[in-house]
Amino acid sequence: METSRFSDHSLSIQEQHRLGHALLHAAADAIVYSDRNGVIRFWNAGAERIFGFSAAEALGQSLDIIIPERQRDRHWEGYDRVIASGQTHYGKGDLLSVPALHKDGHRISTEFTIIPVYNDQGIMVGMASVMRDVTARFEEMKALRRQLVGR
Repeated sequence: METSRFSDHSLSIQEQHRLGHALLHAAADAIVYSDRNGVIRFWNAGAERIFGFSAAEALGQSLDIIIPERQRDRHWEGYDRVIASGQTHYGKGDLLSVPALHKDGHRISTEFTIIPVYNDQGIMVGMASVMRDVTARFEEMKALRRQLVGR
């Protein structure tokens, strides 16, 4: 019987851990984990690049460091509701588009997904977000809209 190099389709636990570590630490996108209180507990190199804060500056801080002041009330209402219920309709890979803040104070446009994190008892203990800076694309779309309206 011929053995295919594709016969074993799954990764071992050790390979999954290596892959997870590589994805968390080397991803170009920002990966941020915050606990039930919205305190940042994980901040990868992508988050450093996109938001300008080093991991040392971000860890232990509130998510407010990247949330524009005008969006904070709405953000925290939703965050608290999701933590309390353990459910989010954004947890299935839906992209959210929101403004965010860079360390130097300028606003950026981001798209992100939310990944709820549960403990062994099924209680939501925090949320991870995978975020991408889409400012350039957003600005291009605004410019195209202005051109179309101006005709």
